[in-house]
Amino acid sequence: MSRFTPKNPDFAARVRDSFDRQGAMKLIGAALVHVAPGEADIAVDYRQELSQQHGYFHGGIVGTIGDSAGGYAAFSLMPADASILTVEYKMNLLAPAAGSRLIARGRVVKPGRTLTIAHIDVFVLRDGTEHLCATLLQTLMAMAGRTDAPKD
Repeated sequence: MSRFTPKNPDFAARVRDSFDRQGAMKLIGAALVHVAPGEADIAVDYRQELSQQHGYFHGGIVGTIGDSAGGYAAFSLMPADASILTVEYKMNLLAPAAGSRLIARGRVVKPGRTLTIAHIDVFVLRDGTEHLCATLLQTLMAMAGRTDAPKD
């Protein structure tokens, strides 16, 4: 059970709707595989187009799904009239992302009225076992009075 209470009872549908509108996630073939208050997991299967020169997942892909996982973990706790935007994140690449799938697990560390802190671990699935390949610490800003819908 989550240790956070969402401000919007319809948070899961709102997170999924927002995720479905992300062109970057569609481009790389990522999927939102878990949503709970203060939590979001995103996974992407390996394709050569997502690799670097050694055949591992590219660090940019690792950061991309990590950023989104932390962002959606934070977004799950936002009120219905607010949106979220990443202010910064720091990523440590701990091991080559060599495997068949990446899974980013975003968890809110501390929610705030304006700033929320999230921690994200990114795992690579190799031979049926998850291996930690990166960890991120992220700061996100709540944008009160701004919906998550695209601008016309």
